[in-house]
Amino acid sequence: MTRAEEFQELRPLLFSIAYRILGSVGEAEDAVQETWLRYAASPTQPTSTKSFLSAVVTRISIDVLRSARVRREEYTGPWFPEPLLSDPYQDPERSAELADSVSMAALLLLERLSPLERAVFVLREVFGFDFPEIASAVGRSEAACRQLVVRARRHMDAGRPRFQADRKEREQLAERFFVAFAEGDVDGLTELLAADVRMIGDSGGKAPRWGTGVSGAANVARVLTALLAPFVRIGGVVEPHQVNGQPGAIFRDRDGKVVNTWTLDILDGRIQTIRTVVNPDKLGHVGPVADAWAVVRETTRIRRLTD
Repeated sequence: MTRAEEFQELRPLLFSIAYRILGSVGEAEDAVQETWLRYAASPTQPTSTKSFLSAVVTRISIDVLRSARVRREEYTGPWFPEPLLSDPYQDPERSAELADSVSMAALLLLERLSPLERAVFVLREVFGFDFPEIASAVGRSEAACRQLVVRARRHMDAGRPRFQADRKEREQLAERFFVAFAEGDVDGLTELLAADVRMIGDSGGKAPRWGTGVSGAANVARVLTALLAPFVRIGGVVEPHQVNGQPGAIFRDRDGKVVNTWTLDILDGRIQTIRTVVNPDKLGHVGPVADAWAVVRETTRIRRLTD
């Protein structure tokens, strides 16, 4: 097998490691490409190609994350990871676990960790690397890596909900939600929303957003029903879709361009959070991006005409 063939075989794993460390599709793809360039230029063949490439992509991702942290501190409004429609790394036996590790909620918890803690946690807890491999990847001793994992677990466990819905339950509830949403059923929506549900948007200051968000089941249900009818009238489409391994949707304008993506956090039989990514810089990998400002202007005009 050639180096190029070995690399292509491992590319899904490398991207999945980089994305979980970085929370960015574009930056993860760049990290994978840089990994290939370093591998292609290496004068020696490593004993384990998987360990070598995983270590390289991890080091690159740590460096990128350190610089990205500065930009995220200056970000306008809430920052969410770039939406991921499908994780290329497939492991049928661990598919549910892998999907949960790439959820918006999990990635936002990972933001609480230092770059080193995040990398070590991803390698150990998500992908099951052993400590000698992890130590080599991050340039720390095995003992230090064990301590990093303990600290990372503590932070992650403190932020995780105590009882999580299983996958089938989430999918069934999301299906009911999108039916009620399509029908403009305020009562039906309210029944599916947690009392303290939040609807939050990531616009990066480059697209419309709901101020600091919308809170409370009644308020969110009203916003949802007011939003959909005029959006559909101007040719908009809501496409239910798995986003970051969780129930969600892609909103498209009449030309099929992406307006935003949604993900639903579901817990205790209710939707706890609706996160929407509308920053156009984070949607280009999903498809051609719509002018969200123009969509909002048109839907607002239609709503005023029908009120």
